[in-house]
Amino acid sequence: MTPADVGTLACPACRGPLEFEGRLAGDELGTGALRCERCGRGWPVRDGLPRLVDEERIRRADRLMRVLYDWFAPLHDPLTRALFPPLQGMSERAARDGYMTRLALGSLRPSPDGRRLRILEVGVGAGANLSLLERDLPRGLDVELWGLDLSDGMLAGCRRRISRHPGRPMRLLVADAHALPFADASFDRVFHVGGIGGYGDPRLGLAEMARVARRDTPIVVVDEQLDPGSRRSPFHRVAFRALTFYTAAPSSPLALLPPGATGVISEQVSRYYYCLTFRMSRSGA
Repeated sequence: MTPADVGTLACPACRGPLEFEGRLAGDELGTGALRCERCGRGWPVRDGLPRLVDEERIRRADRLMRVLYDWFAPLHDPLTRALFPPLQGMSERAARDGYMTRLALGSLRPSPDGRRLRILEVGVGAGANLSLLERDLPRGLDVELWGLDLSDGMLAGCRRRISRHPGRPMRLLVADAHALPFADASFDRVFHVGGIGGYGDPRLGLAEMARVARRDTPIVVVDEQLDPGSRRSPFHRVAFRALTFYTAAPSSPLALLPPGATGVISEQVSRYYYCLTFRMSRSGA
Protein backbone atom coordinates (compact mmCIF):
# COMPACT_ATOMS: atom_id res chain seq x y z
CA MET A 1 0.00 0.00 0.00
CA THR A 2 1.34 3.43 -0.96
CA PRO A 3 0.77 6.86 0.64
CA ALA A 4 -1.56 7.65 -2.28
CA ASP A 5 -3.72 4.65 -1.33
CA VAL A 6 -4.26 6.14 2.14
CA GLY A 7 -6.63 8.61 0.50
CA THR A 8 -9.12 5.77 0.00
CA LEU A 9 -9.13 4.95 3.72
CA ALA A 10 -11.17 6.61 6.45
CA CYS A 11 -10.91 6.57 10.23
CA PRO A 12 -13.09 3.70 11.53
CA ALA A 13 -13.95 5.78 14.61
CA CYS A 14 -15.22 8.97 12.90
CA ARG A 15 -14.72 8.36 9.12
CA GLY A 16 -12.39 11.32 8.89
CA PRO A 17 -9.48 11.46 6.41
CA LEU A 18 -6.18 9.81 7.34
CA GLU A 19 -2.57 10.83 6.82
CA PHE A 20 0.48 8.58 7.07
CA GLU A 21 3.18 9.46 9.59
CA GLY A 22 6.23 7.22 9.57
CA ARG A 23 8.86 5.56 7.43
CA LEU A 24 8.38 4.31 3.89
CA ALA A 25 9.72 1.04 2.51
CA GLY A 26 10.55 2.16 -1.00
CA ASP A 27 7.32 3.56 -2.43
CA GLU A 28 5.11 1.76 0.09
CA LEU A 29 4.12 2.22 3.69
CA GLY A 30 6.64 0.82 6.15
CA THR A 31 6.22 1.51 9.85
CA GLY A 32 4.34 4.33 11.55
CA ALA A 33 0.73 5.37 11.98
CA LEU A 34 -2.28 6.66 10.11
CA ARG A 35 -3.40 9.83 11.86
CA CYS A 36 -7.02 10.98 11.60
CA GLU A 37 -7.25 14.63 10.61
CA ARG A 38 -10.67 14.94 12.25
CA CYS A 39 -10.50 13.18 15.63
CA GLY A 40 -6.71 12.95 15.96
CA ARG A 41 -6.66 9.23 16.63
CA GLY A 42 -3.66 7.24 15.44
CA TRP A 43 -3.86 3.77 13.88
CA PRO A 44 -0.62 1.75 13.72
CA VAL A 45 1.09 0.59 10.54
CA ARG A 46 3.39 -2.39 11.05
CA ASP A 47 5.45 -4.00 8.33
CA GLY A 48 3.43 -2.11 5.73
CA LEU A 49 0.08 -3.31 7.05
CA PRO A 50 -2.37 -0.69 8.41
CA ARG A 51 -4.22 -1.89 11.52
CA LEU A 52 -7.52 -0.02 11.53
CA VAL A 53 -9.13 -1.93 14.40
CA ASP A 54 -10.51 -0.64 17.69
CA GLU A 55 -9.55 -3.63 19.85
CA GLU A 56 -11.83 -2.55 22.69
CA ARG A 57 -14.86 -2.91 20.39
CA ILE A 58 -14.08 -6.41 19.13
CA ARG A 59 -16.84 -8.64 20.44
CA ARG A 60 -16.27 -11.96 22.18
CA ALA A 61 -17.43 -14.00 19.16
CA ASP A 62 -15.11 -12.09 16.83
CA ARG A 63 -12.17 -12.54 19.20
CA LEU A 64 -12.79 -16.28 19.27
CA MET A 65 -13.01 -16.55 15.48
CA ARG A 66 -9.83 -14.50 15.06
CA VAL A 67 -7.91 -16.81 17.40
CA LEU A 68 -9.22 -19.87 15.56
CA TYR A 69 -8.32 -18.49 12.13
CA ASP A 70 -4.87 -17.40 13.31
CA TRP A 71 -4.22 -20.94 14.55
CA PHE A 72 -5.81 -22.63 11.54
CA ALA A 73 -4.31 -20.37 8.86
CA PRO A 74 -1.47 -22.68 7.65
CA LEU A 75 -3.93 -25.57 7.23
CA HIS A 76 -6.86 -23.63 5.77
CA ASP A 77 -6.15 -23.86 2.05
CA PRO A 78 -4.79 -27.45 1.97
CA LEU A 79 -7.74 -28.79 3.98
CA THR A 80 -10.24 -26.83 1.90
CA ARG A 81 -8.86 -28.34 -1.30
CA ALA A 82 -8.86 -31.86 0.17
CA LEU A 83 -12.24 -31.84 1.94
CA PHE A 84 -14.38 -29.65 -0.31
CA PRO A 85 -15.30 -32.27 -2.97
CA PRO A 86 -16.42 -35.08 -0.60
CA LEU A 87 -18.28 -32.71 1.74
CA GLN A 88 -19.82 -30.38 -0.84
CA GLY A 89 -20.51 -32.83 -3.66
CA MET A 90 -18.66 -30.63 -6.17
CA SER A 91 -15.24 -29.11 -6.74
CA GLU A 92 -14.07 -26.02 -4.87
CA ARG A 93 -13.65 -24.17 -8.17
CA ALA A 94 -17.23 -24.93 -9.26
CA ALA A 95 -18.60 -23.51 -6.00
CA ARG A 96 -16.44 -20.40 -6.28
CA ASP A 97 -17.58 -19.92 -9.86
CA GLY A 98 -21.16 -19.88 -8.57
CA TYR A 99 -20.66 -16.73 -6.54
CA MET A 100 -18.09 -15.09 -8.83
CA THR A 101 -20.79 -15.02 -11.51
CA ARG A 102 -22.93 -12.85 -9.21
CA LEU A 103 -20.18 -10.22 -9.01
CA ALA A 104 -20.64 -9.58 -12.74
CA LEU A 105 -17.06 -8.37 -13.11
CA GLY A 106 -17.23 -8.62 -16.87
CA SER A 107 -19.76 -5.78 -16.95
CA LEU A 108 -17.39 -3.29 -15.31
CA ARG A 109 -16.45 -0.37 -17.54
CA PRO A 110 -14.21 2.67 -17.04
CA SER A 111 -15.89 5.41 -15.03
CA PRO A 112 -17.11 8.38 -17.13
CA ASP A 113 -15.60 10.79 -14.59
CA GLY A 114 -12.19 9.12 -14.73
CA ARG A 115 -12.16 7.81 -11.15
CA ARG A 116 -10.48 4.46 -10.52
CA LEU A 117 -12.67 1.42 -10.08
CA ARG A 118 -12.31 -0.46 -6.79
CA ILE A 119 -13.28 -3.95 -5.57
CA LEU A 120 -13.36 -4.87 -1.89
CA GLU A 121 -13.23 -8.35 -0.38
CA VAL A 122 -14.31 -8.28 3.26
CA GLY A 123 -12.68 -11.22 5.03
CA VAL A 124 -10.09 -11.86 2.32
CA GLY A 125 -8.51 -14.75 4.25
CA ALA A 126 -5.56 -16.27 2.42
CA GLY A 127 -6.60 -14.69 -0.89
CA ALA A 128 -8.09 -17.74 -2.62
CA ASN A 129 -10.31 -15.52 -4.79
CA LEU A 130 -7.45 -13.40 -6.14
CA SER A 131 -6.87 -15.52 -9.24
CA LEU A 132 -10.62 -15.59 -9.97
CA LEU A 133 -10.83 -11.80 -9.79
CA GLU A 134 -7.96 -11.60 -12.27
CA ARG A 135 -9.61 -14.18 -14.52
CA ASP A 136 -13.00 -12.45 -14.63
CA LEU A 137 -12.00 -8.78 -14.84
CA PRO A 138 -11.88 -7.29 -18.35
CA ARG A 139 -8.33 -7.18 -19.68
CA GLY A 140 -6.69 -3.79 -19.44
CA LEU A 141 -9.33 -2.35 -17.12
CA ASP A 142 -7.81 -0.15 -14.41
CA VAL A 143 -9.13 -1.66 -11.16
CA GLU A 144 -7.87 -1.46 -7.60
CA LEU A 145 -8.25 -4.61 -5.49
CA TRP A 146 -8.65 -4.22 -1.73
CA GLY A 147 -8.78 -6.93 0.92
CA LEU A 148 -9.19 -6.84 4.68
CA ASP A 149 -9.33 -9.36 7.48
CA LEU A 150 -9.23 -9.47 11.27
CA SER A 151 -6.85 -12.45 11.33
CA ASP A 152 -3.11 -11.78 11.09
CA GLY A 153 -2.51 -15.43 10.31
CA MET A 154 -4.79 -15.42 7.29
CA LEU A 155 -3.40 -12.10 6.04
CA ALA A 156 0.13 -13.51 6.25
CA GLY A 157 -0.97 -16.28 3.90
CA CYS A 158 -2.60 -13.73 1.62
CA ARG A 159 0.59 -11.67 1.45
CA ARG A 160 2.54 -14.76 0.42
CA ARG A 161 -0.01 -15.49 -2.28
CA ILE A 162 0.14 -11.91 -3.57
CA SER A 163 3.94 -12.08 -3.75
CA ARG A 164 3.56 -14.93 -6.28
CA HIS A 165 0.62 -13.38 -8.14
CA PRO A 166 1.52 -12.02 -11.61
CA GLY A 167 -1.57 -9.81 -12.00
CA ARG A 168 -2.96 -6.79 -10.24
CA PRO A 169 -1.74 -6.09 -6.70
CA MET A 170 -4.14 -6.15 -3.76
CA ARG A 171 -4.03 -3.55 -1.00
CA LEU A 172 -4.33 -5.31 2.37
CA LEU A 173 -5.21 -4.10 5.86
CA VAL A 174 -6.31 -5.39 9.24
CA ALA A 175 -9.85 -4.17 9.87
CA ASP A 176 -13.12 -5.02 11.58
CA ALA A 177 -16.04 -5.77 9.24
CA HIS A 178 -18.36 -4.03 11.73
CA ALA A 179 -16.56 -0.71 11.16
CA LEU A 180 -15.12 -0.64 7.65
CA PRO A 181 -12.41 2.04 7.32
CA PHE A 182 -13.73 3.61 4.12
CA ALA A 183 -15.98 6.48 3.15
CA ASP A 184 -19.50 5.86 1.86
CA ALA A 185 -19.83 4.61 -1.74
CA SER A 186 -16.11 3.85 -2.18
CA PHE A 187 -16.34 0.54 -4.08
CA ASP A 188 -17.75 -0.75 -7.37
CA ARG A 189 -18.02 -4.33 -6.09
CA VAL A 190 -18.12 -5.63 -2.51
CA PHE A 191 -18.08 -9.29 -1.50
CA HIS A 192 -17.50 -11.57 1.47
CA VAL A 193 -16.99 -15.35 1.62
CA GLY A 194 -17.23 -17.66 4.59
CA GLY A 195 -17.38 -15.77 7.86
CA ILE A 196 -20.42 -13.59 8.46
CA GLY A 197 -22.18 -16.36 10.39
CA GLY A 198 -19.55 -15.93 13.08
CA TYR A 199 -19.79 -12.13 13.29
CA GLY A 200 -20.82 -10.61 16.59
CA ASP A 201 -23.39 -8.51 14.68
CA PRO A 202 -24.12 -9.81 11.15
CA ARG A 203 -26.74 -7.10 10.60
CA LEU A 204 -24.13 -4.39 11.14
CA GLY A 205 -21.66 -6.23 8.93
CA LEU A 206 -24.17 -6.24 6.06
CA ALA A 207 -24.99 -2.58 6.65
CA GLU A 208 -21.31 -1.68 6.47
CA MET A 209 -20.86 -3.56 3.18
CA ALA A 210 -23.87 -1.71 1.80
CA ARG A 211 -22.55 1.63 3.05
CA VAL A 212 -19.19 1.41 1.27
CA ALA A 213 -20.69 0.07 -1.99
CA ARG A 214 -21.63 2.46 -4.76
CA ARG A 215 -25.26 2.70 -5.76
CA ASP A 216 -26.65 -0.33 -7.64
CA THR A 217 -23.42 -2.34 -7.43
CA PRO A 218 -23.67 -6.07 -6.60
CA ILE A 219 -22.91 -6.96 -2.98
CA VAL A 220 -22.26 -10.71 -2.64
CA VAL A 221 -22.18 -12.61 0.66
CA VAL A 222 -21.41 -16.34 0.95
CA ASP A 223 -21.45 -18.53 4.06
CA GLU A 224 -22.72 -21.82 5.49
CA GLN A 225 -26.23 -23.12 5.05
CA LEU A 226 -27.22 -26.76 4.64
CA ASP A 227 -28.92 -27.21 1.28
CA PRO A 228 -32.55 -28.17 1.96
CA GLY A 229 -32.76 -29.84 -1.44
CA SER A 230 -29.70 -32.09 -1.09
CA ARG A 231 -29.37 -35.56 0.38
CA ARG A 232 -28.82 -35.22 4.14
CA SER A 233 -27.02 -38.32 5.33
CA PRO A 234 -25.99 -38.58 9.00
CA PHE A 235 -22.39 -38.04 7.90
CA HIS A 236 -23.19 -34.77 6.15
CA ARG A 237 -25.28 -33.52 9.06
CA VAL A 238 -22.53 -34.24 11.57
CA ALA A 239 -19.85 -32.71 9.34
CA PHE A 240 -21.95 -29.59 8.82
CA ARG A 241 -22.50 -29.09 12.55
CA ALA A 242 -18.77 -29.54 13.16
CA LEU A 243 -18.03 -26.81 10.62
CA THR A 244 -20.67 -24.46 12.04
CA PHE A 245 -20.12 -25.04 15.78
CA TYR A 246 -19.98 -21.26 16.33
CA THR A 247 -23.67 -20.63 15.58
CA ALA A 248 -26.93 -22.42 16.39
CA ALA A 249 -28.74 -22.00 13.07
CA PRO A 250 -26.46 -21.14 10.14
CA SER A 251 -28.52 -19.73 7.26
CA SER A 252 -28.70 -16.97 4.69
CA PRO A 253 -29.25 -13.65 6.57
CA LEU A 254 -32.12 -12.45 4.39
CA ALA A 255 -33.93 -10.93 7.37
CA LEU A 256 -30.85 -8.86 8.27
CA LEU A 257 -30.45 -6.99 4.98
CA PRO A 258 -30.37 -3.20 5.32
CA PRO A 259 -33.48 -1.17 4.40
CA GLY A 260 -33.57 -0.35 0.72
CA ALA A 261 -31.90 -3.57 -0.45
CA THR A 262 -33.07 -4.49 -3.96
CA GLY A 263 -32.46 -7.26 -6.49
CA VAL A 264 -32.16 -9.78 -3.67
CA ILE A 265 -31.16 -13.33 -4.69
CA SER A 266 -30.49 -16.08 -2.14
CA GLU A 267 -29.33 -19.34 -3.68
CA GLN A 268 -27.38 -22.46 -2.80
CA VAL A 269 -23.95 -22.73 -4.48
CA SER A 270 -22.97 -26.04 -2.86
CA ARG A 271 -24.26 -28.53 -0.30
CA TYR A 272 -23.09 -26.35 2.61
CA TYR A 273 -22.96 -22.81 1.21
CA TYR A 274 -25.49 -20.15 0.19
CA CYS A 275 -24.84 -17.09 -1.93
CA LEU A 276 -26.78 -13.92 -1.09
CA THR A 277 -26.68 -11.09 -3.63
CA PHE A 278 -28.25 -7.66 -3.25
CA ARG A 279 -27.86 -4.04 -4.28
CA MET A 280 -28.63 -0.69 -2.72
CA SER A 281 -30.74 1.73 -4.74
CA ARG A 282 -28.95 4.63 -3.07
CA SER A 283 -25.39 5.16 -1.87
CA GLY A 284 -24.73 3.99 1.67
CA ALA A 285 -26.92 1.95 3.97
